[in-house]
Amino acid sequence: MADSNEPTIFVTGATGQLGGLVIEALLAKGLGGRLVAGVRSTESEAAQRLRGKGVELRVADYSRSEMLDAAFAGVDRLLLVSSSEVGQRVPQHRNVIEAAKKAGVALIAYTSLLHADTSPLGLADEHLQTEEALKASGLPFAILRNGWYTENYAASIAPALAHGVLLGSAGEGRIASAARRDYAEAAAAVLTAEGQGGKVYELAGDEAYTLAEFAAAIADASGKPVAYKDLPEADYKAALVGAGLPDAFAALLADSDAGAAKGALDDTSRQLSGLIGRPTTPYRTTIEETVASL
Repeated sequence: MADSNEPTIFVTGATGQLGGLVIEALLAKGLGGRLVAGVRSTESEAAQRLRGKGVELRVADYSRSEMLDAAFAGVDRLLLVSSSEVGQRVPQHRNVIEAAKKAGVALIAYTSLLHADTSPLGLADEHLQTEEALKASGLPFAILRNGWYTENYAASIAPALAHGVLLGSAGEGRIASAARRDYAEAAAAVLTAEGQGGKVYELAGDEAYTLAEFAAAIADASGKPVAYKDLPEADYKAALVGAGLPDAFAALLADSDAGAAKGALDDTSRQLSGLIGRPTTPYRTTIEETVASL
């Protein structure tokens, strides 16, 4: 039985890529007894796997505020994993914040974007508006400004190997990415620590690289030649659309690369490794694991 003095922790988007890893990190800390997973459906296979691990399930749809009011009852600490619906994030996040306030949540942590207040990335605006909504709410909050996931670029490894070229638009910009699991462990650390209200963390990997270096690491891991080809933002977007990506998603990726060229995805503060108590996962490790899985 859980200690009655332990806080009840709620993780939204718990069947998503990041949320699921946060749940794993919290379970590893022995917090299963007071851990609640926010899911869109309690009947999904992913949700049932969480239930099998002793995690309580509650339906939490960002767009349905009346559902959120009930979902957050009795919750002490809440992780708001940013919505995947770009363009709808601000009203959805406000629904979560308002419901958390009604429920008397003692701390809300939010997964924002690295240097959201100064970032040139188009993604930054919705994150910054959410940060402002948190500040206006009066709720104690912690902001986890997550940098790039190495997995974002690892998704391009298979086509890079197939064609011998890694496309991008980041120029010589350095990218301090980390594995998604690193960011999940950081979220778990903040959710289980005291005195987090008002803290803003700039989270990024210990080591930065250019996409040319990333391509070279793919070549090293695979034994196959892979070169980096830098394209103008519009041409890179067109290439992504040509590869079958939806126009809006292609535009987002191209914009992010253009931002990286301006230093938007670099950070040297090492706050992420400080939170998780170990070095961040080297990008070469993620590349090697991805190549081995292909």
